[in-house]
Amino acid sequence: MSNLRQRFIAFSVASGVLKFGDFVTKAGRHSPYFFNAGLFNEGAMLGRIADFYAQTLLDSGVEFDMLFGPAYKGITLASATAVALAGKGRNVPFAFNRKEAKDHGEGGTIVGAEMKGRVVIVDDVISAGTSVRESVEMIRAAGATPCAVLIALDRMERSGKDGELSARSAVQEVSQTYGMPVISIGNLADLLEYISGTVVDTQLAQHKDAVAAYRLRYGVA
Repeated sequence: MSNLRQRFIAFSVASGVLKFGDFVTKAGRHSPYFFNAGLFNEGAMLGRIADFYAQTLLDSGVEFDMLFGPAYKGITLASATAVALAGKGRNVPFAFNRKEAKDHGEGGTIVGAEMKGRVVIVDDVISAGTSVRESVEMIRAAGATPCAVLIALDRMERSGKDGELSARSAVQEVSQTYGMPVISIGNLADLLEYISGTVVDTQLAQHKDAVAAYRLRYGVA
């Protein structure tokens, strides 16, 4: 695990964004961990996560011209990431969408810079891929090209019901369907490595077996 990925997991745990316990996912599964990007709700925290997003995108080597944040969490994340990129010497425009079209003023559903060139979609996680599909459609309709998806955490989790699990994760499905990379700051493997390490306290390490069992049951390579 790279130093950046390790710092991201540590930061997410310390800030309470990454929690351990018993949580029910959208798919109805009982997950031993939960990542809630909505809790990046203070200036310092948002600045820190934006720096992770920006550095991960730059390190990926993906060529891009602007950012797009799907409503609602993506709006804040894309905006903050644009600020962080500017601080690193890469000043790029960004845009986001409204859930409902505005029928006065400038109208429409897209807010911000004109959509053009190679566009990176910035969001927190990918579950069913609905947000990505809608974003891809809006970007293409505007005449631009979606070139990558940038997320915080890849759960590396297969979709479907027990006994009928997909061979691929939601992230892999998105990458294959749209022919573009999905870049994550961290993933489930990083999380498991972190809580298995000796650098964390025993209270955190006690969740290792539950997370490992969950990955064995639902995870992909």
